[in-house]
Amino acid sequence: MRPLRVAVIGSGPAGIYASDLLMKSDRDVRVDLFERMPAPFGLIRYGVAPDHPRIKGIVNALYKVMEKPELRLLGNVDVGKDVTVSELQQFYDAVVFATGATADRDLNIPGIDLEGSHGAAEFVGFYDGNPEFPRTWDLSAEKVAVIGVGNVGLDVARVLAKTGEELHVTEIPDNVYETLKNNKATEVHVFGRRGPAQAKFTPLELKELDHSPTIEVVVNPEDIDYDEASEAARRESKSQDLVCQTLEQYAIRDPKGAPHKLFIHFFESPVEVIGEDGKVAGLKTERMQLDGKGGVVGTGEFNTWPVQAIYRAVGYRSDAVNDVPFDDRAAVIPNDGGHVLDGVDGSPIAGLYTTGWIKRGPVGLIGNTKGDAKETIEMLLADDAAGNLPTPAQPELDAVIGFLEGKGIEYTTWEGWHKLDAVERERGEAEGRERKKVVEWEEMVRHSRS
Repeated sequence: MRPLRVAVIGSGPAGIYASDLLMKSDRDVRVDLFERMPAPFGLIRYGVAPDHPRIKGIVNALYKVMEKPELRLLGNVDVGKDVTVSELQQFYDAVVFATGATADRDLNIPGIDLEGSHGAAEFVGFYDGNPEFPRTWDLSAEKVAVIGVGNVGLDVARVLAKTGEELHVTEIPDNVYETLKNNKATEVHVFGRRGPAQAKFTPLELKELDHSPTIEVVVNPEDIDYDEASEAARRESKSQDLVCQTLEQYAIRDPKGAPHKLFIHFFESPVEVIGEDGKVAGLKTERMQLDGKGGVVGTGEFNTWPVQAIYRAVGYRSDAVNDVPFDDRAAVIPNDGGHVLDGVDGSPIAGLYTTGWIKRGPVGLIGNTKGDAKETIEMLLADDAAGNLPTPAQPELDAVIGFLEGKGIEYTTWEGWHKLDAVERERGEAEGRERKKVVEWEEMVRHSRS
Protein backbone atom coordinates (compact mmCIF):
# COMPACT_ATOMS: atom_id res chain seq x y z
CA MET A 1 0.00 0.00 0.00
CA ARG A 2 1.20 3.50 -0.75
CA PRO A 3 1.38 5.97 2.15
CA LEU A 4 -1.81 7.79 3.09
CA ARG A 5 -1.40 11.40 1.93
CA VAL A 6 -2.92 14.09 4.17
CA ALA A 7 -2.80 17.89 3.91
CA VAL A 8 -3.27 19.72 7.22
CA ILE A 9 -4.13 23.41 6.80
CA GLY A 10 -2.76 25.54 9.65
CA SER A 11 0.50 25.02 11.57
CA GLY A 12 -0.69 26.18 14.98
CA PRO A 13 -1.04 23.73 17.88
CA ALA A 14 -4.30 22.27 16.48
CA GLY A 15 -2.73 21.42 13.14
CA ILE A 16 0.48 20.08 14.65
CA TYR A 17 -1.40 17.89 17.16
CA ALA A 18 -3.51 16.47 14.33
CA SER A 19 -0.37 15.77 12.29
CA ASP A 20 1.27 14.05 15.25
CA LEU A 21 -1.68 11.71 15.76
CA LEU A 22 -1.68 10.79 12.09
CA MET A 23 2.01 9.89 12.23
CA LYS A 24 1.57 7.88 15.42
CA SER A 25 -1.13 5.70 13.86
CA ASP A 26 -0.51 2.20 12.54
CA ARG A 27 -1.04 3.49 9.01
CA ASP A 28 1.91 4.69 6.94
CA VAL A 29 1.09 8.41 6.62
CA ARG A 30 2.84 11.35 4.98
CA VAL A 31 1.63 14.77 6.09
CA ASP A 32 2.09 18.13 4.39
CA LEU A 33 1.41 20.95 6.85
CA PHE A 34 0.29 24.07 4.96
CA GLU A 35 0.64 27.49 6.59
CA ARG A 36 -0.58 30.84 5.24
CA MET A 37 2.17 32.79 7.07
CA PRO A 38 5.86 32.42 6.20
CA ALA A 39 6.59 31.10 9.72
CA PRO A 40 4.91 28.24 11.63
CA PHE A 41 3.24 27.92 15.05
CA GLY A 42 0.16 30.11 14.56
CA LEU A 43 -1.33 31.10 17.92
CA ILE A 44 1.93 30.45 19.75
CA ARG A 45 3.84 32.95 17.60
CA TYR A 46 1.11 35.51 17.02
CA GLY A 47 -1.47 35.11 19.78
CA VAL A 48 0.41 34.63 23.05
CA ALA A 49 1.69 37.68 24.94
CA PRO A 50 5.49 38.10 24.62
CA ASP A 51 5.98 38.09 28.40
CA HIS A 52 4.60 34.53 28.65
CA PRO A 53 7.70 32.40 27.96
CA ARG A 54 6.18 29.53 29.94
CA ILE A 55 3.35 29.16 27.44
CA LYS A 56 5.72 29.70 24.53
CA GLY A 57 7.65 26.73 25.93
CA ILE A 58 4.95 24.58 24.33
CA VAL A 59 6.90 25.23 21.13
CA ASN A 60 9.54 22.78 22.39
CA ALA A 61 7.00 19.96 22.25
CA LEU A 62 5.72 21.11 18.86
CA TYR A 63 9.30 21.18 17.54
CA LYS A 64 9.63 17.45 18.16
CA VAL A 65 6.63 16.81 15.96
CA MET A 66 7.83 19.15 13.23
CA GLU A 67 11.21 17.38 13.10
CA LYS A 68 9.64 14.05 12.11
CA PRO A 69 10.61 12.92 8.60
CA GLU A 70 6.99 12.03 7.74
CA LEU A 71 6.00 15.69 8.09
CA ARG A 72 6.71 18.48 5.61
CA LEU A 73 6.00 22.18 6.23
CA LEU A 74 4.79 24.25 3.27
CA GLY A 75 4.50 27.85 4.48
CA ASN A 76 3.57 31.08 2.71
CA VAL A 77 0.74 29.22 0.95
CA ASP A 78 -2.77 30.61 1.37
CA VAL A 79 -5.13 27.69 0.81
CA GLY A 80 -8.32 28.98 -0.76
CA LYS A 81 -6.46 31.80 -2.55
CA ASP A 82 -3.01 30.71 -3.76
CA VAL A 83 -4.26 27.13 -4.08
CA THR A 84 -7.89 25.99 -4.21
CA VAL A 85 -9.16 23.10 -2.12
CA SER A 86 -10.09 21.15 -5.25
CA GLU A 87 -6.53 21.62 -6.55
CA LEU A 88 -5.16 20.23 -3.27
CA GLN A 89 -7.39 17.18 -3.54
CA GLN A 90 -5.44 16.14 -6.64
CA PHE A 91 -2.55 15.30 -4.32
CA TYR A 92 -4.12 14.14 -1.04
CA ASP A 93 -6.48 11.49 0.23
CA ALA A 94 -7.71 13.86 2.93
CA VAL A 95 -7.53 17.55 3.86
CA VAL A 96 -7.80 18.68 7.51
CA PHE A 97 -8.62 22.34 8.23
CA ALA A 98 -7.04 23.72 11.43
CA THR A 99 -6.98 27.40 10.56
CA GLY A 100 -7.87 28.80 13.99
CA ALA A 101 -9.29 32.25 14.69
CA THR A 102 -7.64 35.68 14.51
CA ALA A 103 -10.43 38.26 14.14
CA ASP A 104 -12.43 39.91 16.95
CA ARG A 105 -16.03 39.09 17.75
CA ASP A 106 -18.33 42.09 17.64
CA LEU A 107 -19.70 43.88 20.69
CA ASN A 108 -22.90 45.59 19.63
CA ILE A 109 -23.28 48.59 21.93
CA PRO A 110 -23.64 52.27 20.95
CA GLY A 111 -20.34 54.05 20.35
CA ILE A 112 -18.24 50.92 19.92
CA ASP A 113 -16.93 52.23 16.58
CA LEU A 114 -15.58 55.52 17.99
CA GLU A 115 -11.93 56.41 17.51
CA GLY A 116 -9.97 54.83 20.35
CA SER A 117 -12.16 51.72 20.48
CA HIS A 118 -10.25 48.58 19.44
CA GLY A 119 -10.59 44.84 19.19
CA ALA A 120 -8.18 43.03 21.49
CA ALA A 121 -7.03 40.82 18.60
CA GLU A 122 -5.86 43.94 16.74
CA PHE A 123 -3.66 44.98 19.66
CA VAL A 124 -2.37 41.43 20.15
CA GLY A 125 -1.44 41.36 16.46
CA PHE A 126 0.45 44.63 16.91
CA TYR A 127 2.47 43.68 19.99
CA ASP A 128 3.16 40.15 18.70
CA GLY A 129 4.66 41.51 15.49
CA ASN A 130 2.10 40.01 13.12
CA PRO A 131 2.91 41.45 9.66
CA GLU A 132 -0.79 41.87 8.85
CA PHE A 133 -1.37 44.35 11.68
CA PRO A 134 -0.31 48.00 12.23
CA ARG A 135 3.32 48.89 12.95
CA THR A 136 2.39 51.71 15.37
CA TRP A 137 -0.32 52.17 17.98
CA ASP A 138 -1.81 55.18 19.74
CA LEU A 139 -1.06 54.71 23.45
CA SER A 140 -1.77 58.30 24.52
CA ALA A 141 -4.74 57.32 26.73
CA GLU A 142 -4.02 57.60 30.46
CA LYS A 143 -7.13 55.64 31.46
CA VAL A 144 -8.05 52.53 29.51
CA ALA A 145 -10.91 50.02 29.64
CA VAL A 146 -10.63 46.34 28.71
CA ILE A 147 -13.96 44.55 28.26
CA GLY A 148 -13.81 40.83 28.99
CA VAL A 149 -12.56 38.66 31.84
CA GLY A 150 -10.66 35.96 29.96
CA ASN A 151 -6.94 35.40 29.44
CA VAL A 152 -6.81 37.57 26.29
CA GLY A 153 -8.29 40.49 28.22
CA LEU A 154 -5.78 39.83 30.98
CA ASP A 155 -2.88 39.78 28.50
CA VAL A 156 -3.97 43.07 26.93
CA ALA A 157 -4.44 44.70 30.33
CA ARG A 158 -1.05 43.51 31.58
CA VAL A 159 0.81 44.72 28.47
CA LEU A 160 -0.92 48.11 28.76
CA ALA A 161 -0.06 48.37 32.46
CA LYS A 162 3.60 47.38 32.14
CA THR A 163 6.40 49.68 31.05
CA GLY A 164 8.20 49.40 27.74
CA GLU A 165 11.41 48.57 29.58
CA GLU A 166 9.78 45.59 31.31
CA LEU A 167 8.73 44.22 27.94
CA HIS A 168 11.97 44.99 26.12
CA VAL A 169 13.56 41.81 27.50
CA THR A 170 11.04 39.76 25.51
CA GLU A 171 11.02 39.04 21.76
CA ILE A 172 9.10 42.20 20.76
CA PRO A 173 10.44 43.91 17.62
CA ASP A 174 11.81 47.45 17.69
CA ASN A 175 8.63 49.13 16.42
CA VAL A 176 6.63 47.60 19.28
CA TYR A 177 9.20 48.61 21.89
CA GLU A 178 9.38 52.18 20.60
CA THR A 179 5.59 52.43 20.89
CA LEU A 180 5.25 50.75 24.29
CA LYS A 181 7.97 52.84 25.93
CA ASN A 182 5.83 55.93 25.25
CA ASN A 183 2.66 54.37 26.68
CA LYS A 184 0.81 56.93 28.85
CA ALA A 185 -1.59 54.52 30.59
CA THR A 186 -1.56 54.71 34.39
CA GLU A 187 -4.99 53.14 34.97
CA VAL A 188 -6.30 50.02 33.26
CA HIS A 189 -9.84 48.90 34.08
CA VAL A 190 -10.96 45.34 33.25
CA PHE A 191 -14.74 44.78 33.16
CA GLY A 192 -16.78 41.59 33.50
CA ARG A 193 -20.58 41.42 33.56
CA ARG A 194 -20.70 38.42 35.89
CA GLY A 195 -18.93 37.52 39.13
CA PRO A 196 -15.56 36.06 40.20
CA ALA A 197 -16.82 32.47 39.96
CA GLN A 198 -17.65 33.00 36.28
CA ALA A 199 -14.35 34.67 35.28
CA LYS A 200 -12.48 32.80 32.54
CA PHE A 201 -8.98 33.56 33.80
CA THR A 202 -6.57 30.73 34.51
CA PRO A 203 -5.11 30.87 38.05
CA LEU A 204 -1.46 31.30 37.12
CA GLU A 205 -2.10 34.12 34.65
CA LEU A 206 -4.18 35.95 37.25
CA LYS A 207 -1.52 35.53 39.93
CA GLU A 208 1.27 36.61 37.55
CA LEU A 209 -0.34 40.06 37.26
CA ASP A 210 1.10 40.89 40.64
CA HIS A 211 4.66 39.91 39.72
CA SER A 212 5.31 43.23 38.01
CA PRO A 213 6.71 45.90 40.37
CA THR A 214 4.92 48.58 38.34
CA ILE A 215 1.40 47.08 38.61
CA GLU A 216 -1.01 47.41 41.54
CA VAL A 217 -3.93 44.99 41.10
CA VAL A 218 -7.11 46.38 42.66
CA VAL A 219 -10.37 44.46 43.26
CA ASN A 220 -13.35 46.05 45.02
CA PRO A 221 -14.38 43.91 48.03
CA GLU A 222 -18.02 44.52 47.07
CA ASP A 223 -17.38 42.56 43.85
CA ILE A 224 -16.52 39.41 45.79
CA ASP A 225 -19.97 37.86 45.75
CA TYR A 226 -21.25 34.33 45.20
CA ASP A 227 -24.64 32.70 44.92
CA GLU A 228 -25.44 29.00 45.24
CA ALA A 229 -24.50 28.28 41.61
CA SER A 230 -21.23 30.19 42.04
CA GLU A 231 -20.31 28.17 45.12
CA ALA A 232 -21.09 25.00 43.18
CA ALA A 233 -18.80 26.16 40.35
CA ARG A 234 -15.97 26.59 42.86
CA ARG A 235 -16.52 23.13 44.33
CA GLU A 236 -16.58 21.51 40.90
CA SER A 237 -13.43 23.18 39.59
CA LYS A 238 -10.19 23.52 41.53
CA SER A 239 -8.98 25.98 38.90
CA GLN A 240 -12.03 28.23 39.33
CA ASP A 241 -11.67 28.08 43.11
CA LEU A 242 -8.04 29.20 42.83
CA VAL A 243 -9.12 32.13 40.64
CA CYS A 244 -11.64 33.16 43.30
CA GLN A 245 -9.07 32.82 46.08
CA THR A 246 -6.60 35.03 44.20
CA LEU A 247 -9.24 37.68 43.55
CA GLU A 248 -10.20 37.60 47.25
CA GLN A 249 -6.58 38.20 48.22
CA TYR A 250 -6.36 41.15 45.84
CA ALA A 251 -9.52 42.59 47.41
CA ILE A 252 -8.34 42.53 51.03
CA ARG A 253 -4.61 43.22 50.87
CA ASP A 254 -2.82 46.46 51.63
CA PRO A 255 -1.70 48.57 48.64
CA LYS A 256 1.91 48.06 47.59
CA GLY A 257 2.25 51.53 46.06
CA ALA A 258 2.98 50.57 42.44
CA PRO A 259 2.63 53.45 39.94
CA HIS A 260 0.20 51.72 37.55
CA LYS A 261 -3.24 50.59 38.75
CA LEU A 262 -4.97 47.60 37.17
CA PHE A 263 -8.58 47.43 38.35
CA ILE A 264 -10.65 44.27 37.88
CA HIS A 265 -14.37 45.07 38.03
CA PHE A 266 -17.13 42.46 38.27
CA PHE A 267 -20.89 42.87 37.86
CA GLU A 268 -20.43 45.74 35.39
CA SER A 269 -22.06 45.21 31.99
CA PRO A 270 -20.99 47.64 29.23
CA VAL A 271 -24.00 49.39 27.68
CA GLU A 272 -22.49 52.36 25.82
CA VAL A 273 -19.19 53.89 24.75
CA ILE A 274 -19.38 57.62 25.38
CA GLY A 275 -17.88 59.85 22.74
CA GLU A 276 -16.60 63.39 22.44
CA ASP A 277 -15.53 64.87 19.10
CA GLY A 278 -15.71 61.38 17.57
CA LYS A 279 -13.33 59.87 20.13
CA VAL A 280 -13.78 57.62 23.17
CA ALA A 281 -14.37 59.71 26.29
CA GLY A 282 -15.90 57.15 28.66
CA LEU A 283 -17.63 53.82 29.19
CA LYS A 284 -21.12 53.47 30.64
CA THR A 285 -21.93 50.22 32.47
CA GLU A 286 -24.96 48.80 34.22
CA ARG A 287 -24.47 47.31 37.65
CA MET A 288 -25.50 43.64 37.68
CA GLN A 289 -26.37 41.18 40.42
CA LEU A 290 -26.40 37.39 40.68
CA ASP A 291 -29.70 35.65 39.94
CA GLY A 292 -29.07 32.57 42.10
CA LYS A 293 -28.40 30.35 39.07
CA GLY A 294 -24.92 31.56 38.11
CA GLY A 295 -26.30 34.24 35.79
CA VAL A 296 -26.86 37.94 36.36
CA VAL A 297 -29.66 40.47 35.99
CA GLY A 298 -29.49 44.23 35.68
CA THR A 299 -30.11 46.45 38.69
CA GLY A 300 -31.00 49.60 36.75
CA GLU A 301 -28.03 51.38 38.32
CA PHE A 302 -25.43 52.81 35.94
CA ASN A 303 -21.80 53.91 36.29
CA THR A 304 -19.71 56.05 33.96
CA TRP A 305 -15.96 55.49 33.75
CA PRO A 306 -13.79 58.27 32.27
CA VAL A 307 -11.51 56.36 29.88
CA GLN A 308 -9.92 57.46 26.60
CA ALA A 309 -9.47 54.04 24.99
CA ILE A 310 -11.40 50.77 25.00
CA TYR A 311 -10.32 47.25 24.06
CA ARG A 312 -12.99 44.59 23.60
CA ALA A 313 -11.77 41.09 24.48
CA VAL A 314 -15.06 39.27 24.04
CA GLY A 315 -13.73 36.42 21.92
CA TYR A 316 -12.08 35.59 18.64
CA ARG A 317 -13.83 34.87 15.37
CA SER A 318 -12.65 32.48 12.65
CA ASP A 319 -12.53 33.44 8.97
CA ALA A 320 -14.03 31.32 6.23
CA VAL A 321 -11.87 29.37 3.78
CA ASN A 322 -12.87 29.83 0.14
CA ASP A 323 -14.95 26.94 -1.24
CA VAL A 324 -15.36 25.34 2.20
CA PRO A 325 -18.77 25.46 3.95
CA PHE A 326 -18.90 28.02 6.77
CA ASP A 327 -21.42 28.79 9.49
CA ASP A 328 -21.36 32.61 9.65
CA ARG A 329 -23.36 32.77 12.88
CA ALA A 330 -21.12 30.41 14.86
CA ALA A 331 -18.01 31.30 12.80
CA VAL A 332 -17.00 27.64 12.39
CA ILE A 333 -16.82 25.08 9.61
CA PRO A 334 -19.98 22.96 10.01
CA ASN A 335 -18.96 19.50 11.21
CA ASP A 336 -20.11 16.38 13.04
CA GLY A 337 -17.07 16.27 15.30
CA GLY A 338 -14.58 15.84 12.48
CA HIS A 339 -16.11 15.57 9.00
CA VAL A 340 -16.79 18.82 7.16
CA LEU A 341 -20.52 18.91 6.44
CA ASP A 342 -22.15 20.17 3.28
CA GLY A 343 -23.75 23.56 3.89
CA VAL A 344 -26.88 22.58 1.95
CA ASP A 345 -27.95 19.11 3.12
CA GLY A 346 -25.59 18.58 6.08
CA SER A 347 -23.99 15.43 4.67
CA PRO A 348 -20.26 14.73 5.17
CA ILE A 349 -17.97 15.83 2.33
CA ALA A 350 -15.64 12.96 1.48
CA GLY A 351 -12.01 13.66 2.36
CA LEU A 352 -12.54 16.97 4.19
CA TYR A 353 -12.09 17.29 7.98
CA THR A 354 -11.66 20.02 10.59
CA THR A 355 -10.14 20.46 14.03
CA GLY A 356 -9.33 23.19 16.59
CA TRP A 357 -11.00 26.59 16.87
CA ILE A 358 -12.30 26.54 13.29
CA LYS A 359 -14.13 23.34 14.33
CA ARG A 360 -15.61 24.29 17.72
CA GLY A 361 -15.04 28.00 18.23
CA PRO A 362 -12.32 29.84 20.17
CA VAL A 363 -12.87 28.36 23.62
CA GLY A 364 -10.61 26.50 26.01
CA LEU A 365 -6.85 26.39 26.37
CA ILE A 366 -4.17 25.33 23.89
CA GLY A 367 -4.19 21.80 25.32
CA ASN A 368 -7.89 21.39 24.59
CA THR A 369 -7.06 21.09 20.90
CA LYS A 370 -5.49 17.68 21.58
CA GLY A 371 -8.90 16.18 22.31
CA ASP A 372 -10.31 17.85 19.20
CA ALA A 373 -7.55 16.39 17.07
CA LYS A 374 -8.04 12.89 18.48
CA GLU A 375 -11.73 12.90 17.60
CA THR A 376 -11.08 14.16 14.07
CA ILE A 377 -8.15 11.89 13.25
CA GLU A 378 -9.98 8.79 14.52
CA MET A 379 -12.77 9.60 12.03
CA LEU A 380 -10.28 10.12 9.21
CA LEU A 381 -8.45 6.83 9.87
CA ALA A 382 -11.76 4.95 10.17
CA ASP A 383 -12.81 6.33 6.78
CA ASP A 384 -9.49 5.24 5.32
CA ALA A 385 -9.86 1.72 6.72
CA ALA A 386 -13.38 1.50 5.29
CA GLY A 387 -12.24 2.66 1.86
CA ASN A 388 -14.31 5.84 2.04
CA LEU A 389 -11.62 8.36 1.11
CA PRO A 390 -11.39 9.71 -2.44
CA THR A 391 -8.33 8.62 -4.43
CA PRO A 392 -6.04 11.50 -5.45
CA ALA A 393 -4.84 11.68 -9.04
CA GLN A 394 -1.22 12.46 -8.08
CA PRO A 395 -0.35 11.08 -4.62
CA GLU A 396 3.41 11.11 -5.27
CA LEU A 397 5.33 13.16 -2.67
CA ASP A 398 6.95 15.51 -5.17
CA ALA A 399 3.84 16.13 -7.26
CA VAL A 400 2.53 18.97 -5.07
CA ILE A 401 5.98 20.60 -4.98
CA GLY A 402 6.05 20.72 -8.78
CA PHE A 403 2.54 22.16 -8.73
CA LEU A 404 3.47 24.97 -6.29
CA GLU A 405 6.61 25.83 -8.19
CA GLY A 406 4.66 25.82 -11.45
CA LYS A 407 2.34 28.44 -9.98
CA GLY A 408 5.32 30.55 -8.88
CA ILE A 409 4.49 30.24 -5.15
CA GLU A 410 7.48 31.04 -2.93
CA TYR A 411 6.70 28.43 -0.32
CA THR A 412 8.75 28.20 2.87
CA THR A 413 9.86 25.00 4.60
CA TRP A 414 10.90 23.68 8.00
CA GLU A 415 14.53 24.11 6.98
CA GLY A 416 13.63 27.69 6.08
CA TRP A 417 12.13 28.21 9.54
CA HIS A 418 15.48 27.21 11.06
CA LYS A 419 17.14 29.93 8.98
CA LEU A 420 14.61 32.57 10.07
CA ASP A 421 14.85 31.35 13.66
CA ALA A 422 18.63 31.77 13.57
CA VAL A 423 18.28 35.36 12.31
CA GLU A 424 15.80 36.26 15.07
CA ARG A 425 17.96 34.67 17.75
CA GLU A 426 21.08 36.43 16.47
CA ARG A 427 19.31 39.80 16.55
CA GLY A 428 18.05 39.14 20.06
CA GLU A 429 21.42 37.95 21.34
CA ALA A 430 23.01 41.22 20.23
CA GLU A 431 20.73 42.96 22.77
CA GLY A 432 20.93 40.34 25.52
CA ARG A 433 17.59 38.81 24.60
CA GLU A 434 16.62 35.33 23.47
CA ARG A 435 15.00 36.53 20.25
CA LYS A 436 13.86 39.62 18.36
CA LYS A 437 11.11 38.99 15.87
CA VAL A 438 11.27 39.78 12.19
CA VAL A 439 8.00 41.53 11.36
CA GLU A 440 7.87 42.17 7.62
CA TRP A 441 6.34 39.36 5.53
CA GLU A 442 8.79 39.70 2.62
CA GLU A 443 11.75 39.72 4.98
CA MET A 444 10.58 36.51 6.64
CA VAL A 445 10.24 34.86 3.23
CA ARG A 446 13.68 36.13 2.16
CA HIS A 447 15.45 34.74 5.23
CA SER A 448 13.52 31.46 5.01
CA ARG A 449 14.44 30.93 1.36
CA SER A 450 18.01 32.22 1.53
